[in-house]
Amino acid sequence: MAGERLPVVLTDIEGTTGSIRFVHDVLFPYARARMPAFLAAHCDEPAVRAEIEAVARDAGIPPDDLPAVTATLIRWIDEDRKATPLKALQGMIWKDGFESGELVAHVYPDAAARLREWHAAGHPIYVYSSGSIAAQKLYFAHSAEGDLTSLLSGHFDTTTGAKRQPASYRVIARKIGVDPTDIVFLSDVEAELEAAEQAGMRTVWLTRDGRPETATRPSVTSFTEISLDDRHGPDDPQPAQSARGQPG
Repeated sequence: MAGERLPVVLTDIEGTTGSIRFVHDVLFPYARARMPAFLAAHCDEPAVRAEIEAVARDAGIPPDDLPAVTATLIRWIDEDRKATPLKALQGMIWKDGFESGELVAHVYPDAAARLREWHAAGHPIYVYSSGSIAAQKLYFAHSAEGDLTSLLSGHFDTTTGAKRQPASYRVIARKIGVDPTDIVFLSDVEAELEAAEQAGMRTVWLTRDGRPETATRPSVTSFTEISLDDRHGPDDPQPAQSARGQPG
C-alpha cells in the first residue's frame, strides 16, 4: 500500500543470526581465559573500574578485592549470567581478539543475505542482544560474512532492559520511534518472543537446531523462510502480531 511504513527488523544474535556454539564454545572460553590478566592490567582504567564496581555491588563484595571480583566474573561466565557488567567486560576482551583477527564471528550465510536484501529494500534493521552494544558492533564488523555494520541502524542490550520483559520491547519501539506493531522481532528463545508479543510486536521463531516436539507456535529454520510483510498468514494464530514463515 502506498505510504505504508516498511516493517522494522529487530534481531537477536545468538542462535538467530549466529551460532550458539560459536558464542559458547569460542567467545565465552576466550574471555574466561583472559579475564584475570585483563582485570589485573586494566583495573585502574575508568571504564574497567566502573564495571568492576558494578560487579562488586551486584555480588556484595568489596570493589578493591580483585580476586573476589575475578572469581565472581568467572562464575558468571560459567553460569551464562546475563549480567550487564560482565557483558561489558567480555566485550572489551573480545575487542582485542576481533581486531587482531584471532576471532572471526559466525554469521549464518542465509542471515547475512537477507539482512543485505532487507537493507537494500529500505527496512531499518536493529539488534537486541544480551551482549553489550560494543560487542555487538565488533561481532558484525568482523564476521565470516564480511563487515555487516553498514546494514544496521542501531543496537540495544540489557541496559535497555531484560530480554524476557515486555517493558524492554516497549522502550525499544519508543527509542526507534515507531509503533511496536511495525517491528518484527527475530529470536530463537520463546520467552523473548512472548515478551515482544505482549509489547505488541510481531515475531519470528528461529529453530535452527530442530523444532521441539512440544512446540505449538509456527517456526522457521532459516532467514530464507521469513516474510516481513506476512501480517495475516493462514496458519497464524495471532495475525496482528506475527510475521512468520511456514510452520516447522
